[in-house]
Amino acid sequence: MSVVPEARTITPVGSPIDASVTVPGSKSITNRALVCALLAAGASDLVGVAPGDDSRAMLDAVGQLGGAVTRTADDTVHLWGLGGRLQPISRRLDAGLAGTTSRFLTAVVALGSEPITVDGAEPLRRRPMGPLHEAIAHLGAQVQAHPPGHLPVTVTGPVHGGLVSLPGDVSSQYVTALMLIGPLLDGGLVIELTSPLVSRPYVTMTASVMESFGVEGIAVGDHRITVPPGRYRPTRYIVEPDASSASYPLAAAAITAGRVTVAHLHRSSLQGDAVILDLLRAMGVRVEDEPGGVVCDARGVTLRGLGRVDLRDASDLVPTLAVLAAFADSPTQIEGVGFIRAKESDRLGDLAGELRALGIRADAQADGLTIEPTPVAPPRTGGVRVATHHDHRLAMALALVGLATPGVIIENPDVVTKSWPGYFEAFDSWSASSR
Repeated sequence: MSVVPEARTITPVGSPIDASVTVPGSKSITNRALVCALLAAGASDLVGVAPGDDSRAMLDAVGQLGGAVTRTADDTVHLWGLGGRLQPISRRLDAGLAGTTSRFLTAVVALGSEPITVDGAEPLRRRPMGPLHEAIAHLGAQVQAHPPGHLPVTVTGPVHGGLVSLPGDVSSQYVTALMLIGPLLDGGLVIELTSPLVSRPYVTMTASVMESFGVEGIAVGDHRITVPPGRYRPTRYIVEPDASSASYPLAAAAITAGRVTVAHLHRSSLQGDAVILDLLRAMGVRVEDEPGGVVCDARGVTLRGLGRVDLRDASDLVPTLAVLAAFADSPTQIEGVGFIRAKESDRLGDLAGELRALGIRADAQADGLTIEPTPVAPPRTGGVRVATHHDHRLAMALALVGLATPGVIIENPDVVTKSWPGYFEAFDSWSASSR
């Protein structure tokens, strides 16, 4: 595999891969745990913290809000929390490209009485924030956004408890942001959902992390989420391996008819994206949950298409599953994920366009994506440059095509630092395991 500063050429493997992989900690769990630890009074230790840009942005912000943060070389963070009494040393927080970080911080700063601005890079400024801004304003904060419903936003609290309405079908991050501050509000918080909840596992994940930090009695229903008043307790918390990241080496095993073990990942994971294990089984892959982690064995397997599959509760898997579907024996239609057009990229339209550039038959609809089985393409003169659209998940998933298709060139590969800075180094090791 050759590397140039602005692009990376993927070399197909000559035989099935056989690798053991350790993936980073879950950035979704990491950012929830960091907020809980900040809002607890005293010292917490978070073990296995995600190494990417999103988590780094949250760690920086936690420090700027007054939390004392020490990070060790083994991805453990020691954090002295403030019990909800923010002591900002900066009035401007930079979330970079991290939607999760920006939305969680927007709610957290509403606990204080000083105006604090949450901002981010230009692609993040284009992402919608309006429903969250409206909810925080309803709870008593002053919210000034330029332009309305986007970053940068300046929030002046404090907010109060009570009832607030929020759409459930735009982003579960809005719901989680409010849940995280709910225990510290007078009387707690009731979130009335005005539309069906998407990505429900992320909301139940939030409740589980909050419970680990001492907040009990959270009720997640179809139309209402209730967060009782309470206090976060400092704790030692172990972050699970990231199931979304694990989907890439698992898919690599399936595409090359090989075998991969992902250390410490189990089907009992808090993460909805652990459903990748069930999806692989449905495609004919042997998947075993063993004490040391999960083993994906596709040796001798012909991948089956999935027909229609609803991924609204595991939408980060869409790029991975789309690539897998291209190597299956029948079509796959992914549904229920129209809301991911407002992720880091238009994760339906941009993904379909890049797949077609690689010769894969892909069609984006308003609510999903249809993938037709595609034979392995012959080598192309000069290769095919694949745009990543500022989206780490597109970069990581589209690189998998190059394991079996010559001439795949990933532009701006460094975008993977958002969640897995060492992704392409790990990718090289999987490829090497086939030789």
